[in-house]
Amino acid sequence: MSGFPTLQPAFTFKVTIDAPLGVGSASRQNNLQVVPMTGGTVKSEPGFSPALDAEFVGIGNDYIHADADGKHLRLDAHGVIKPKDGEDLIYLNYTGICTLMPEVIAVFAGESPNGSTPFNTAFTHITFETGSERYKELEHRVFVAQGRFNVEKGKPTVVEYHVSQVVQG
Repeated sequence: MSGFPTLQPAFTFKVTIDAPLGVGSASRQNNLQVVPMTGGTVKSEPGFSPALDAEFVGIGNDYIHADADGKHLRLDAHGVIKPKDGEDLIYLNYTGICTLMPEVIAVFAGESPNGSTPFNTAFTHITFETGSERYKELEHRVFVAQGRFNVEKGKPTVVEYHVSQVVQG
C-alpha cells in the first residue's frame, strides 16, 4: 500500500538472561521484576549497514511490569554492546510488550521444555546511543523487533530478537 513503511532486516540479537529478581512495588499495582541480561550478541543481517558484530558487556537489565490483567508484560531493557573489531561502545534500549502465552509463562516459571517459543509473543522498539562516528547513524533510525525465548536445560535462557529498520515504503 502506498505511503506505508516497510521493514529492512537489520540485526539478530541473542540476549542471555538470568532468573528474574522479584523487586515488587509498594506504590504500584504491578510488581517490578528485574531480569539480568548477562551476555549475548548482536549481529547484522547480510548487506545491512553499518555492519555490526558485537557482544554485550557488563550486566544489563530488563525492567518488567505485568499488566493488571496478567496477560502482558511491559519491557524496558537497557544494555551496552561492544563491536568485536574495536573499542567503541553502543548503548541500546528496547521497550515493548510480551504476551503471556502458556509457553512464555513456562519460561519465566523455569518449567519450559527444551526448544523455542514462537516469534509471536514479544514486540519491541529499539534505540541506540553512541559516541562512535562509525555507528552514530544508528541513533537516527527507527528499529522494531519480534522476539522469542530459546530454552536448553542446564543452560541460561536466551531471548532472540529479529530486528528490522523501518524504511520508506
